[in-house]
Amino acid sequence: MGLSEAPGQRDTQALLSTTQAMELRRRDYHVERPLLNQEQLEELGSRSSATGTLQWRTWFRCSHARARALLLQYFPVLAWLPQYPVRDWLLGDLLSGLSVAIMQLPQGLAYALLAGLPPVFGLYSSFYPVFIYFLFGTSRHISVGTFAVMSVMVGSVTESLAPDEAFLQASNSTVDVAARDAARVQVASTLSVLVGLFQVGLGLVHFGFVVTYLSEPLVRAYTTAASVQVFVSQLKYVFGLHLSSCSGPLSLIYTVLEVCWKLPQTVVGTMVTAVVAGVVLVLVKLFNDKLRRQLPMPLPGELLTLIGATGISYGVGLQHRFGVDVVGKIPAGLVPPVAPSPQLFARLVGNAFAIAVVGFAIAISLGKIFALRHGYRVDSNQELVALGLSNLIGGIFQCFPVSCSMSRSLVQESTGGNTQVAGAISSLFILIIIVKLGELFQDLPKAVLAAVIIVNLKGMLMQFTDICSLWKANRVDLLIWLVTFVATILLNLDLGLAVAVVFSLLLVVVRTQLPHYAVLGQVPDTDIYRDVAEYSEAREVPGVKVFRSSATMYFANAELYSDTLKQRCGVNVDHLISQKKKLLRKQELKLKRLQKENKLPKQAAASKGTSISINVNTSVTDIESNDVEGSKAKVSAGTELEDTAARGQEDAKAPDMSSLKTLGLPQPDFHSLILDLSSLSFVDTVCLKSLKNIFRDFREIEVEVYMAACHSPVVTQLEAGHFFDASITKQHLFASVHDAVIFALQHQRSSPVNPVLVTKL
Repeated sequence: MGLSEAPGQRDTQALLSTTQAMELRRRDYHVERPLLNQEQLEELGSRSSATGTLQWRTWFRCSHARARALLLQYFPVLAWLPQYPVRDWLLGDLLSGLSVAIMQLPQGLAYALLAGLPPVFGLYSSFYPVFIYFLFGTSRHISVGTFAVMSVMVGSVTESLAPDEAFLQASNSTVDVAARDAARVQVASTLSVLVGLFQVGLGLVHFGFVVTYLSEPLVRAYTTAASVQVFVSQLKYVFGLHLSSCSGPLSLIYTVLEVCWKLPQTVVGTMVTAVVAGVVLVLVKLFNDKLRRQLPMPLPGELLTLIGATGISYGVGLQHRFGVDVVGKIPAGLVPPVAPSPQLFARLVGNAFAIAVVGFAIAISLGKIFALRHGYRVDSNQELVALGLSNLIGGIFQCFPVSCSMSRSLVQESTGGNTQVAGAISSLFILIIIVKLGELFQDLPKAVLAAVIIVNLKGMLMQFTDICSLWKANRVDLLIWLVTFVATILLNLDLGLAVAVVFSLLLVVVRTQLPHYAVLGQVPDTDIYRDVAEYSEAREVPGVKVFRSSATMYFANAELYSDTLKQRCGVNVDHLISQKKKLLRKQELKLKRLQKENKLPKQAAASKGTSISINVNTSVTDIESNDVEGSKAKVSAGTELEDTAARGQEDAKAPDMSSLKTLGLPQPDFHSLILDLSSLSFVDTVCLKSLKNIFRDFREIEVEVYMAACHSPVVTQLEAGHFFDASITKQHLFASVHDAVIFALQHQRSSPVNPVLVTKL
């Protein structure tokens, strides 16, 4: 029988309405606990003030364990390299390093051109920093080296500090290329040293969290605008034009206008070379995407294009026959270290800080993505130190600032890279190319390098689709995206980043100044309170107002919080308080007038008694009788004054004389106000004053105020700010809104007395 009824019961339960199902579940759910205010909660939970750990003490401790921990912290390679599983990971890292080196070669040559430097310095920047990161970095999968955004930021600095116009030869008005390149290399290497100093310094003081102020929409918009800058900067190589150097605000607009103006001077051979190279690169990428599951590693389209273009240029003679500009002489071997120029520090400090922050933001965002995917941890502060040392040491060896490349990092991961060994192997391949094979690319057309750069911008240019997705998801983030993009396009990369960060922070402040305020009501038969404007079944508890803000209250929105609270309560609190004070002042004046009038009979009686005692002195009996009468009059007058004063004092002590009802003023339709402070995350002095003013103002109109749902750190800050006193105690602070509501209902008073007013009277 029971087995036959089971399906029927399930069918019946399936047909129950949502309300009935909730009713069945509610019958089985019962919670019983005492009503708790903050004082009782602290006693019940044995709360003690959290003792702050003195972190600085551990900095000066000296022990074998601490020395070893510091060594492994700042030299992570000593921690993971001894445990490296050679049999399992070496082959994957070897193939991955070779694949990354194949990409690194053309990108290094191209991005050096983007930075306004001879292409060989892109190879240097693909060797030194990569090997340094192998020793100090904590991310296993990012590929450190040249990157388009960093290169265009460096290019804007080198072109502004060493423009072509500064190196014109007086004899034939041509540019002294050798002197210009030497000056730009010095600027770029000094900039790299300064960027490295910033990053190392920030990492040592554990300032890695600075990147949190760069939101994802800001970074994506900034890189999108930078990709547009990169695209425009390569147009002169695509069309074979000679443009004047532009820097500063609106330089991008001037460059586009100049390109359009000089389009009739296009070198046809250069444009055809760039178009053919671009088409080949796109076709190879499409082929790799289509057959990526079948191919053990993607075809090195960029390397094949460079080799083919170099061979064709050498065989056909593109430079001599068609005027195609080529890379030129590439010196073999490494360059000796060169000290940076301290005279340039003052002119480079602003750009250096911007490049340091942007480079770290790109690296740490990619590093965290790969770390989450493969289950290991990336130390943001050590990443700052590793990138800083890469740029610092690289700058001494005439490299320009680097970060990590998204495309190379994806290739390093997809081709089996497991650790930083892949990066070290790629740097060794680049070293072989620098020492022996670099001079083979002297006939490589610069238009091919421009095509490589433009094709690799596809991923960043696809970020324009963020506009549609952010329009649907979050229009405030869309506003940040648009402002960042427009500011970077119009004001250049350094000023654009500053404007974007300031705007995003101001937007955060504005959003905290305009939070969502709500009057809460109780959901029927629960201890849950929700906004009555959003939940139709939520009902306000009669006689109790519950108010909540969605943001913390601090100096920027405290006044708005108080004004909105008074407005949502439906009572003109300030007007009611002013009317009450006027009526009380009238009562006080009336009382003083009555006391004054009672003093006049006393003075008259006293003067009458004195005249009798002086003038009527014919006999001792008369004097005695007159003295008796005077004393009787004096006593009666004094008694009358004392009675009047006593009546005045009784009137002053009467509680109903100062109540709203007695004064004829409208009374609020609630007796208790509960402030839900669950969103309060910190307390400043303005917040403390505002809360005290709320208590004072609402008690003036005979409404008792309670607080609920404060977090422990907030309670600690309230105690430190001396918020609690004789009139506001921890008994006014409750563990939850429901506790406060129950207490308010149990302790409501029909005519509460304001102790401040009683003292005044």
